[in-house]
Amino acid sequence: MSGSRRSSGPPGSDRPSPGVLRLLLFLSVLLAFSSPITAKAGRPLTLCVHPYLPASEIQKRFTPLASYLGRELGVPVYLHIAKNYDDHIRMIGENEMGLAFTGPVSYVRLVVSFGPQQLLGRLETNGKPEFSGVVFVADKSPVHGLSDLVGKRFAFGDIESTMSHIVPRHMLWKAGVTVDMLSRHSFLNSHDNVVLGVLMGDFDAGAVMDEVFLRYRNKGLRAIAKTPSISEHVFVAGKGLPPAVTKRFRKVLTAMKNSPEGREALRSIKDSVTGVVPVSDSDYDNLRVILNDLKRIGVAP
Repeated sequence: MSGSRRSSGPPGSDRPSPGVLRLLLFLSVLLAFSSPITAKAGRPLTLCVHPYLPASEIQKRFTPLASYLGRELGVPVYLHIAKNYDDHIRMIGENEMGLAFTGPVSYVRLVVSFGPQQLLGRLETNGKPEFSGVVFVADKSPVHGLSDLVGKRFAFGDIESTMSHIVPRHMLWKAGVTVDMLSRHSFLNSHDNVVLGVLMGDFDAGAVMDEVFLRYRNKGLRAIAKTPSISEHVFVAGKGLPPAVTKRFRKVLTAMKNSPEGREALRSIKDSVTGVVPVSDSDYDNLRVILNDLKRIGVAP
């Protein structure tokens, strides 16, 4: 009979009690943080790097860092080199990586397109968290200043590059030289290509970061202008990572300078790297001024 059926209580009383729910929640959080840290469920962590140098060179420089992070984080870290700067920004913004190393201009664009990011730290080189570049010519060139470049051939790197396009383009503009006043200008994709273009005589001048210029200077190059200092390249975490995991990443990166293995991995990026230091979004405000100036005259990466 229907009346002999024992009531289980009011509607909804078959659900777990609040105490059970709290226990289940605690266990799920505990399980999540005891599992390997991944960019997406079931996948290893990906370290994504923008293509500011040839792919083979980036592979060589960043593999030691990926290996070090993998050991410290207890999860495989695989290196991914973006095919171009736009793809790199998209991958970070759409959370297709767990960790990324990106240039200053790309970072500023990333924030504009995808909002605030989970910052982990910026490079420190020779004890400073900023870097600079040069505009240069061949040793025997008659060019001695930026204003002398009117009617000359100029080589830029990637259109997104901080020191191989954006900052020197701004410098040329402030010196009264716009690209339509050059006889020709081209984007050669990488800093090394810019140097080789000038050395081979295909271009009269070019712009690269200090590190690349110093590597080739003795082959017959001369600097004619120094760029202002810009906040260094930055590490960001994927937005999908929990804050506690991001905090762990930040701690591992900023502690690298305190161990021989960590310092060795950092120096593999370039010899002058001395650490990863705290960073804030405002560190890139002077670059934003440069980008806004260029935007007003119709130049935008």
